[in-house]
Amino acid sequence: MSTPTQARTDQHEELLALVTVLLGRMVRTWQSLHTAQDTLLRVLERIRPGLGATPRIRDAVRAFNLEVARFNRDALALAERWAATDLPTAYRDGAVQALRRAQRDVALFQWTTDHQAALTPLTATFYVDLVRRIQETVRRAHAFARAAQDAAREVAAGRQHQGIDSHRLAVGHRLTTVVYADQSRHPVESWARSALMWQGVVAANAGAVNTARWELDAEWMQCVDGPECGFENHPDTDHADGTIRSIDDASMFPAAHHGCIRSWIPRPDLNGRPDIESGDPA
Repeated sequence: MSTPTQARTDQHEELLALVTVLLGRMVRTWQSLHTAQDTLLRVLERIRPGLGATPRIRDAVRAFNLEVARFNRDALALAERWAATDLPTAYRDGAVQALRRAQRDVALFQWTTDHQAALTPLTATFYVDLVRRIQETVRRAHAFARAAQDAAREVAAGRQHQGIDSHRLAVGHRLTTVVYADQSRHPVESWARSALMWQGVVAANAGAVNTARWELDAEWMQCVDGPECGFENHPDTDHADGTIRSIDDASMFPAAHHGCIRSWIPRPDLNGRPDIESGDPA
C-alpha cells in the first residue's frame, strides 16, 4: 500500500497535467476576446464627425461581434472536450490510483454501466458550470459592444467632442475577468484554475470511492488531506486528514472545497470491524 503522501502527490500531478493543458487554451481564448476589445476601442478612438463615421462604426462593431462568436465557439469546444475526455480521464485515473493504493490489479477497473452512470451527472453538472461562465462572458462582450457603439455615435453626431472614453469603457467591461455571485471580479486564469482543479479532484475521488465500493467491496476509506482541512468544509472542526471514513461518507464528501487536495485510499482490510466508526484515526 502506498504512503498517504505519495498517494496525494501522484493524484495531484496527474490532475495538474490535465488542468494545465486546458487552462492554457482557455486563457488564450479569453485573451483573444480582450485583443478584439482593444482593437475595437482603437478604431473607435479615431472616429470624428463626418460622412464616413457611421459605416466605420458599423464595420468595427461587426468585426468585434464576429470575434465574440469565434470566442463562444472555441470556448464551448474546450468545455466539451473537458467534459467528454478530460473528466473521464480524471475519474479513471482516480480509480486506477485507488487500486494501486490497495495493491490490487489495476485491470479490475472497467467502464461498467455503474461507472458510466456515476460519471454522467458529474460531467453534465460541471459542463453546465463552464458553459454558464462562457455565456456570461458573451453577454458582457455584447454589452461592451453596445456601449462602445453608443459612445462612438455620440462622437460622430458631434455631441461628444473629446472622443470616446476608452479607459472608462475598458474598465467598465473587463473581459479578462469573471464575475462571481458576490459581484467580485477575478482574473480568468485564477477562476479557471480553481474551477478545473475542483472538478478534476471531485471526478478523481468519485472514481476512487466508486472503485473501492464496486471492485473491492470496501466498507472503509482512509482520507488524505491537508492537515487543517475539515471533512465537510474547510473550517469544519472535524479534521479529515488521516481518518477512516465509511464508504458512504467518502462518497458524500469526495472533496471539501475549491483548492482541496483530498484523496482516498481504499481500506478493504478493515471490512467487518465492528470497533470502527467513521472519523476514527487511521
